[in-house]
Amino acid sequence: MYDLHCHILPNIDDGADDLSVALKMAQIALGDGITHLACTPHIYPGLFDNTPEDIAAALQSFRKELDAQGIDLELAYGADIQVVPELVENLRCGAFPTLNQSRYFLFEPPHHVPLVNFDRFVSDALSAGFVPVITHPERLNWIRGHYREFVSAVQAGAWIQLTAGSLSGRFGRAARYWSEKMMGDGIVHLLATDGHNCNSRPPLLAEGELMAQKYVGKEEAARLVLDRPRSAWENADPESIPPPPGCSQRGKIDSGKKQGFLRRWLS
Repeated sequence: MYDLHCHILPNIDDGADDLSVALKMAQIALGDGITHLACTPHIYPGLFDNTPEDIAAALQSFRKELDAQGIDLELAYGADIQVVPELVENLRCGAFPTLNQSRYFLFEPPHHVPLVNFDRFVSDALSAGFVPVITHPERLNWIRGHYREFVSAVQAGAWIQLTAGSLSGRFGRAARYWSEKMMGDGIVHLLATDGHNCNSRPPLLAEGELMAQKYVGKEEAARLVLDRPRSAWENADPESIPPPPGCSQRGKIDSGKKQGFLRRWLS
């Protein structure tokens, strides 16, 4: 499996505290069936001022430690990029890194307040040739009342990435509800771990794939953790990649394919 969102690099953001934690996280990921992992620390100006050069250097150092420990995990890097006004400009000039130097990048909306001009950020990134991978929308405090904005983003060509642990209930009822709704509506492109540590937020992906099978079947669940993330890793043209079951090509929502299944809020 491919994990395109993990805060495994030590002492660079709010992820792994030190090398020993990072190595344990790598062992957990490998034991879970993850073979390719994107190291994606936060870029949040004023809080986590990471640069591509800093992240690349940290990855090189961590790769050496993995080799020394005999942990056979293929690494790449990107960043969990907080949306800021200069987003597209910084992507164009390389100040913000994409996933494995591809056209795909992690697009992190704010957690607690709605993103003003959400649609404009998405359309500007797409027009510049980038594919926004919207991270963990199911965990945002403001998704209630704004769900249609995420559907519109998918219609425009953005990708949706859910946290695997949201489907298994690791992040509580609200995150599980919205992840189930998005899965049921067939608009999810990827699952990722968003791993931060070994205990409360471990890099586990298989649990999400297993839960996803209930909504989209085994074949599509495998696409969420293997086929689509591998395509992004390899910088494939998004129009060459099979869309989620609720979408036609080019990201348009196909009402005839829409699953429409979701659980009750208190189930």
